Formats: sequence, structure tokens, C-alpha cells
Amino acid sequence: MIRINLLPHTRRAQHKEGSQAWLAAVLVGMLVEIVLLFVFHGMKVEELEEQNRKNREITAQIEQSKKSVAQHAAVKEQLAELRAREEAIRKLQSARTGPTAVLLELSRILTPGRGPTVDPDRLMQIQRDNPLAAITPGWDPRRLWILSFQEEKRRVRISGLARDGEDVSELARRMNLSDYFSDVRLLPARRDVDPETKIELVRFSLEAGVKY
Repeated sequence: MIRINLLPHTRRAQHKEGSQAWLAAVLVGMLVEIVLLFVFHGMKVEELEEQNRKNREITAQIEQSKKSVAQHAAVKEQLAELRAREEAIRKLQSARTGPTAVLLELSRILTPGRGPTVDPDRLMQIQRDNPLAAITPGWDPRRLWILSFQEEKRRVRISGLARDGEDVSELARRMNLSDYFSDVRLLPARRDVDPETKIELVRFSLEAGVKY
């Protein structure tokens, strides 16, 4: 009878199977770790892309804000330049038309049947409050002559001759009522005699502000 001892072989087989199971477990663990690393890396890449997108949006907003501020400053500068030009044009137009308008107003004041340019309601109020400040309706402007008219820095100086002091006062009252004159001030007057007619006259001067 032949006997065969199988115990060592069985142990070797069991040991081999255990090694293979351990190796498989290690491989599975490594695979799982690799998969997890890929998933984690993908998540971080997505987070980085999202953060980069937000950074680009913020950068674009900052650039837009800078452009808006720069445009605002440029617009303000342009508006200031336009206003300066308009003011210069207004002053030029005023310098051209202002003196003419004042001379026309003085002509109206010295025209028989005419008078100063004044708001009717204001004139009625002045006549009620202070009749002495109102104009004399029947005054004849031909009793007064203007010899010189000088203007400088919105102030005029008028010199002339009048039949008497009341004529000069009437001229001053009418100029004070006018919308074109202000702060009328009579200067010292003196008596004079016309060498041709021998008529006694009053040589006067007055100053006033002009409005135009």
C-alpha cells in the first residue's frame, strides 16, 4: 500500500490563496485611491475655474468703472468748456448790444410823449407810495441837452445843459425808474450863460449804473 502525505501541499495552497487575496485587496485599495484622487482633482479644477471666472468678472467690472469715471471726468471737462464758451459769447453779445440798448433807452427818456421803460405795476406802486419819485407827465425833454455820454465798467457819466435844476431832477427821476439804469447820482451843477442867446442855463453831470 502506498501512502501519500498531502498536508504540506494543502498549506502551500492556502498560503498562496491568502497572498493573492491580500494582493487583490491592495490593488483594489490603490484603484479606489486613484479614483478618489481623480475626483478630488476634478473638483478642485472646477473650483479654480469658478474662481477664475469670478475674478474675470470683477476685473471687467473694475475696468468698466474706470472707463465710466474717466468718461465722467471728460464729460465734466467738456461741459465746463462749453459753459465757458457760452459765457464768453454772452459777454461779447452783451458788449455789442448793451450800450446800444442803453442809448436807445436814453433816447426814449428824452423823446416828447415817451418815458422810461418800466413795469406799469411798479410805476403805479411808486406813484402811490411816493408821488415825488414819479415822472412829470407834461415835462418837455427839449429843455435839456446831452453833451457827453461816457461808459466804463457798467457805469455811465452824462453831462449836459438844462434850462433849470428841475429839468435835471426830472431826468434823474426817469433814469431811476428805468429798467436800464440804477443808482443815479447827481453831481454838483453850476450856472452858465449861453454866449449867443444870453440865456441862463444849468451845466450838470450825473452818474448811474447800467443794466444789460
